[in-house]
Amino acid sequence: MNIAEKSLRFLVEKWLTPTPTTRLRVIQFGRTGCERRRYVRVEALAPSGSHAIFFFRHDDGCWCVFPPAIARPAMTGRRLAA
Repeated sequence: MNIAEKSLRFLVEKWLTPTPTTRLRVIQFGRTGCERRRYVRVEALAPSGSHAIFFFRHDDGCWCVFPPAIARPAMTGRRLAA
């Protein structure tokens, strides 16, 4: 997938499908709790009604509609030399 296809602009246009009568606006942005990851909430205002979607920025710089996985502690097993 092209990096431009993961930009915030591309995803807003893909998910909210703006038309000449639709108004888009950012209604909230900030960082999540302990992980401090960026998010943006975009609202589409149309004559038929309005709806909003959250977009989350991932570690690779791409934006997605789902939040990135939380880093959790992990253990690995290693065989010790005899």
